[in-house]
Amino acid sequence: MLVTSRSYAEYEAMFDLTALPDSVLDCSAGGSSFTAEAAARGVDAVAVDPAYELSMAELVDTVRRSLPATTGIIDDHEAKFVWSWYGTPERRDELRLEAADRFLQDIGETPERYVAGSLPELPFEDGRFELVLCSHLLFTWADKFDRAWHLAALRELIRVSSAEIRVFPLVVQGAGEPVPFLPEILDELAGVTWEIRKVPYEFQVGADEMLVITRS
Repeated sequence: MLVTSRSYAEYEAMFDLTALPDSVLDCSAGGSSFTAEAAARGVDAVAVDPAYELSMAELVDTVRRSLPATTGIIDDHEAKFVWSWYGTPERRDELRLEAADRFLQDIGETPERYVAGSLPELPFEDGRFELVLCSHLLFTWADKFDRAWHLAALRELIRVSSAEIRVFPLVVQGAGEPVPFLPEILDELAGVTWEIRKVPYEFQVGADEMLVITRS
């Protein structure tokens, strides 16, 4: 199991966040510090991830072992990554380590913010969150999860949101290829409007757009 730790600064850039609403869901959050830092800003922030079923000792071990794991993907597709946002690999590593430490501290102190669950069925009531964020799951793993799964997952994210859903990135991990079924499933979404919006973040070459879905 890979439990990635991303920082609040990365979330701000990936999702082009300027201000947060009263309630936010991070799905699937992994070992990211976004929920901890959003909660510190007074937001009703909740993280959901299947990894939260692990015991605390297992989770700590998994998060720590996951920190260097994504480096292999980068090494295998070196030409597909740019360092303009991070500056250096060392700075990226610093952000990830700080995020992991903040996450582990927060889940230890306030475990109620961290809910075990996975798409396409989330353990929340309809419209529970104003903003739902989903990073590096949908579309990123389109080589493993098929079109039907993606459509069901998007509908579930819409169900638990009362206002807006943001999904980043919109390319397959590693090689950064486009997702062929993305236009088709967007056409099948009912009761929402959507747009593909540029964001001030790029790590994979060409992965500088997010999907924004707004409930009608």
